[in-house]
Amino acid sequence: MNPTTKRPPLWNRNFIQCCISYFLMNIAYYVQVPTMPLYLSEELGIDNSQVGMVLSSYTIGVLCMRPFSGYLVDCFSRKYLYIFAFAMFSLFFVGYFWATTVLLLILLRLFQGTFMGLTSVSGNTITIDVIPSARRGEGMGFYGLAINIAMSLAPLIAVATYAKQGFNAVVWSSLAFSALGIFSVLFIHCPKRDKAKRPPLSLDRFILLKAIPAAITYMFVAVAYGMLLSFVVLYGKEIGVENAGYFFIYMAVGVGLSRLVSGRLIDGGKIHQVAICAMSCLIVMLAVFATVHNAYVFFAAAFVIGVGFGIGVPAFQCLFVNVVPHNQRGTAMGTYFTAYDLGIGIGMLTAGFISSRWGLSAAYLTGAFSCLCALVTYLIWTKSSYERHKMLV
Repeated sequence: MNPTTKRPPLWNRNFIQCCISYFLMNIAYYVQVPTMPLYLSEELGIDNSQVGMVLSSYTIGVLCMRPFSGYLVDCFSRKYLYIFAFAMFSLFFVGYFWATTVLLLILLRLFQGTFMGLTSVSGNTITIDVIPSARRGEGMGFYGLAINIAMSLAPLIAVATYAKQGFNAVVWSSLAFSALGIFSVLFIHCPKRDKAKRPPLSLDRFILLKAIPAAITYMFVAVAYGMLLSFVVLYGKEIGVENAGYFFIYMAVGVGLSRLVSGRLIDGGKIHQVAICAMSCLIVMLAVFATVHNAYVFFAAAFVIGVGFGIGVPAFQCLFVNVVPHNQRGTAMGTYFTAYDLGIGIGMLTAGFISSRWGLSAAYLTGAFSCLCALVTYLIWTKSSYERHKMLV
């Protein structure tokens, strides 16, 4: 690009509203994450094995919807589908006021998870539509900050609300945040898409086959993230770190700072360098995190791991989106999120299995090895596959 050429604007009304709605959707969900186990065990008297069933049913619902959500987003009006899915996702919060048995809670979270899967894919796809292609990496980097900020703020809001007013107040806050999110979506003006003749129904309409190398690579990375999400606070207590929950604050800071530069590097043609750097960073820091046990290393590793995920996620999103025309972006994002969800689930299960036998240090070493597998897969398969199929539109 000629240095005198003016870069297309990124921070317009549409992009800002996309970020706001995504933030509000995620904070509506994440305020329930730290309080749901407390509510189930303390107020409903449900034992831990059943608590796990209730919590995991949400992920199962999300996974069931992911492959179909991309197809639906590519078939129908993305904005109206986003509003519908967001509204249904929000409506299911009402069910927590009366669902007091394990079966009802499992069904409630299963169905809410399916609409969460559709909401996130449609929202992400609309955002890609409104971001100029020349600034796609930068835009997706900033857009992804919405979920990091939500994950950092939500526990603070949730724990304080639950302690003072109970779980019903947490549910009301979820409803309020999601209602504001739906209102925000109304102000998004989606660019008009040219009608494209759709090929006959096939597997590629649900799973983007040419992005399978990227999906496998990203799944390996998400395994490590799933381990961190589920067991890092317990690991902190195990190695004697006070206030281990602040891990996520340090990690969010690392993510936020890294996104200030990673997107521009990706848009400047350095997508492979950014992705390789991210995976290398995660390999080293997860190994250090697993073997050096003190508070300084614990929180420093949180920051650097955040940098690794922060620069890696926009690069991986572009690996999926840049290989398809606009009428397949929904399928691309559905495949991206399917890989993410599978990795998260495998990471949680693997960490639980390994930690029960050899401890959490061994689990995080396994996470480092998973990222090493991602790097090897990227170098021998994903990189060349992307170069064959990329089309920046």
